[in-house]
Amino acid sequence: MSTPLTLQSTVRLNSGYELPLLGFGVFQNVEACTPATLAALAAGYRHIDSAVVYRNEAQVGRALKQSRLKRGDVFVTSKIMSRDHGYESTLRTVDESLARLGTGYIDLYLIHDPLSGPKKRLETWRALIAAKKEGKIRSIGVSNFGVKHLEEFKKHGLETPSVNQIQLHPLLQQKEIVKYCKQNGIVVEAYCPIVRGQFTEPLFHELAKKYNKNPAQVLIRWSLQKGYVPLPKSERSDRIQANAEVYDFELSPEDMNKLDGLDKGPAGSVSWNPVDAP
Repeated sequence: MSTPLTLQSTVRLNSGYELPLLGFGVFQNVEACTPATLAALAAGYRHIDSAVVYRNEAQVGRALKQSRLKRGDVFVTSKIMSRDHGYESTLRTVDESLARLGTGYIDLYLIHDPLSGPKKRLETWRALIAAKKEGKIRSIGVSNFGVKHLEEFKKHGLETPSVNQIQLHPLLQQKEIVKYCKQNGIVVEAYCPIVRGQFTEPLFHELAKKYNKNPAQVLIRWSLQKGYVPLPKSERSDRIQANAEVYDFELSPEDMNKLDGLDKGPAGSVSWNPVDAP
């Protein structure tokens, strides 16, 4: 690797903005979202990943204010679910997200899934482009998009997403999507990077013992060394802290290859994975 990874390492998006490589996910975290986000910020995370459907944008906004960090020091993502897709509904949803977060802009806004179909996907993307031009959003991207969904934008002459956030870990590597994204300058974000704590694979424990780390740390490190942006989540402050302690070791090429060999394709999924939606 050309330069050592640190907690403050970033990747430059095609929008020109810097995205912190380690994110903090808040999926299924409502009541404990504010204290958990505060714990993440205290541990050094500067990238928070929320969504409209998570019902915790307001809690994330509350944590940002309570942290007393400058707004520009924290990268905030939200997403619009397929039920809200469409041009006007997207513009309205972005405004509602801004109001709940209590911020003047959102760093990254994603189409959460491709399930609304081609027509509404394009309407939604055009609306996000418009919101970006108005300064409400700084970067725009997608989540759970397969190659055919990404190709729709190119076919219609629309701008390339900054990010594609997909389920990604050694058991589900989505190689075709990852290859396409890398070839087209789209940053790959990895959700479920620690397989939702389902550490049944013996290799995870073998490598954890070898590096004096835990399985979650090994998996996060794998993501980082692959060039992905992992989004681990937890409500526990000790695990939040531990998930950030992944910069004092490096997996060897041999061990990376061992983890690469665990790919099970769709059978390795631990969550939804609608990348093949029509």
